Formats: sequence, C-alpha cells, structure tokens
Amino acid sequence: MITIGTRKSKLAMWQTETVASMLEQGGLRTRINSMETIGDKILDRSIAKIGSKGVFTAELEEQLQSGLTDIAVHSAKDMQSQLPDGFTLIAYTKREKVNDILLSDDSSVDIDAKDKPLIIGTSSVRRRAFLRHYYPHVQLVEMRGNLQTRIRKMQEGACDALMLAYAGVVRMGYGDMIVHEFGVDQFVPPVGQGCIAVECAVTLAPEKVEKIRASVNDLQSEACLLAERAFLKKLEGGCSIPAFGHATLDGDELTLTAGLASLDGATIVRTTRKGSARDPEKLGIAVGEYILANNGRKMLAEIKNLQKS
Repeated sequence: MITIGTRKSKLAMWQTETVASMLEQGGLRTRINSMETIGDKILDRSIAKIGSKGVFTAELEEQLQSGLTDIAVHSAKDMQSQLPDGFTLIAYTKREKVNDILLSDDSSVDIDAKDKPLIIGTSSVRRRAFLRHYYPHVQLVEMRGNLQTRIRKMQEGACDALMLAYAGVVRMGYGDMIVHEFGVDQFVPPVGQGCIAVECAVTLAPEKVEKIRASVNDLQSEACLLAERAFLKKLEGGCSIPAFGHATLDGDELTLTAGLASLDGATIVRTTRKGSARDPEKLGIAVGEYILANNGRKMLAEIKNLQKS
C-alpha cells in the first residue's frame, strides 16, 4: 500500500489521482490523504508576503516525516529549490505543454489591442514582470485561489482575463476558454511548469522508492527538471521571485533557457546553454552562475528588499 498526501484543490486531486492510477497499473495499491496547506488558506496576500518557504508543501512534508503518508504529489513548479533536510524528489511525470495562456469568457479579449483597456489577473511575480515588459499597456490585479475561484472572481468583474498555465487549465477542462497562448521564447515558463513531482522522506523504504519510480518517473522529464531545479537552487529562489527556466532534451543534449526579471519588468537577464543529459545539474549550475554574475545577484537583492517593504 502506498499512501499519498496531496492538497484538496481540484487540480491537486487530479494530479494525485493520475499518479495513483500509474502506481496501480504498476501493481501497487494506493490510498489518498488530502489536506489544505498554508498557501491554500491564506488568499488575501501574495505568496511572497506570506513569509514562509514551501507554502504549498510544509504540511504535506510533516505527514511524510511522521510516516502518515509515503509520498506527496505536487505541481513541480510549486516546489522550492532547496527541500528541507530529510526530503527528496523521486519521480517526475511526463511533461505536458509548458506555455502560459490567457483565459477569459470573453472571446474578444485581445492583449495586442493597445487602444482597449485590459485587466489581467495573476498571482505570479514572473508573469507580472513579463507582462509589464512586453505589454506595459495592460493593467494587472492580484489573483489567488484555485482555478474555479479565480474564474468566479473574473466573472464577477475583478478582471477581464486570467493568466495561467496551459497544462492546469486543460487538465481541469477549461481549454475552450483560452483566448491567447504565449510563446515560450518570450514568456519562458517557471521551473517545473507542466510536470507533476513526487516527494518522499529519505527514510522511505528503498524497495518502495524503486517501485514508485518504475511506475511514475519519466526519464526525459527528470533530466530537464534536474537542470531547471539546479539553476533555481543556484539562485536560492522559489515561486516568490521572477525567475524562469525551461529545459528541452534532444537525444543526449539538454538545452536550458533561464534567467531572472526585475519585479517591474524593466530588466530581464537570460541565457541559453547546452549540456549533457548525463549531468543535468552541471548545466543548471552553470546557467545560474552566469545569471548571478551578469547583474542577477544585484537584481535578487533588490527584489528581496522590495518584497520586504
């Protein structure tokens, strides 16, 4: 029996049921234990203002540590770059489309129409920075909560459109409300977007870890995510800073595009480098070192000071 911990949101439950199905196809029985995390409970502040690392993971990790659950299922993009001592990520599902999109119940929404006011709701500091850089005419409003809550707020007049991840929107059956898709060349996704990650305590029995990996882990996704997460770890960042990173795999060659934006979107530092899939962390670290050495360290200090105020 594999006991799975997860958040109570519909998307988190969909992700968990997907992993549970994969495990069961691999011959393992499963049981799901759902709960709310601090990130689910506090919706009147941005993630950066909550003042806690792992806002979507801390409570789940308490259950892993106590042995109440064997694994926890997360959106990979929600995972902090440095896990607390005693925890590790052991599997990544096959990645889905990584693009950002605009969702609206008004099909006439046109982000390129500068003569028509447009209000976009998003809680992501990365998306806000990119929008301020590429679409400065757009008005932004803070928008947190699960997908259904955000859609309700939009329909009540809080904004004209929501900026979200393609994968989550389609998984929840709202693909017909997509009115714009952003290219990854400009709107580089956050580390891990489109992928589900499986976490466990390092004390989990090795035979269980082996069986879980055999049922769930996608080797191509793993190579890409290891490079992306090594980059983010080098920046000592998480979802509260406007960092971005997207790796692709072609044969044995990894290509990683990653960087950092200022909160106001005025400055974006990015680079693209290639490396071997045999050592993905080496590529991620090299890209992180380049960004830090090319104004990234100064930008991070400014971002943290602004978020404290």
